Amino acid sequence: MNERPGRGRRDFLLKASTLGAAAAYGPGVLAAPAAKGRPRRRSPGEEDVTPAEDLMREHGVLNRVLLVYEEAIRRLEGGVELPPDSLTGAAGIVRRFVEEYHEKLEEEHLFPRFVKAGTLVELVEVLRAQHEAGRRVTGDILALAASAGAADARTRQTLVSRLRSFVRMYRPHEAREDTVLLPALHRLIAEREYRALGDLFERREHDLFGERGFEGVVDEVAAIEKSLGIYDLAQFTSA
Repeated sequence: MNERPGRGRRDFLLKASTLGAAAAYGPGVLAAPAAKGRPRRRSPGEEDVTPAEDLMREHGVLNRVLLVYEEAIRRLEGGVELPPDSLTGAAGIVRRFVEEYHEKLEEEHLFPRFVKAGTLVELVEVLRAQHEAGRRVTGDILALAASAGAADARTRQTLVSRLRSFVRMYRPHEAREDTVLLPALHRLIAEREYRALGDLFERREHDLFGERGFEGVVDEVAAIEKSLGIYDLAQFTSA
């Protein structure tokens, strides 16, 4: 089938402008990570998620893990049985999904833009420092949780302290990102770059977590919630 007149020229100009934007912002900003096979195609009816929406819903996963941590605190302090894999599973999700994926996206593709623009620089530095602190706390939680069932009182107390400090730090951390940093992102960069960033985030997600990506991680969290009896949302309704 013959192309309509002028279409080839428009396609060429579009590709050239995209390459020019990538060069202006440096390597790795608009380029996708190394592809594993053919690029993933969206399923029919699958929504086009913006970068801010993507990161905000990942904060929802983190918030559900924080609920798991709070239930673990309640059980450890009350002498109630804690399923052996629930806490290590939750901390493992924090390590590979939050810290090694979600936070890396922020550190590589968001924070440098704000610093370069001289916008919210102080907030970015605090967020970056909290990422580093969170990784140290997660390391402690993973080490302590592995033997939580047979641990002595002092070890359980240390574990509770680390869980509580993580929850205390990340509740305001994610809230500040959702209400200040992410709303400012769209104002900071052009629409085309914003959309390209969303595509990059989606490719990275599926490269690391498979075809189901985010939904698969949500299922992992739900399974832990069910093992702890905190999956049913109705139980949290105020009397």
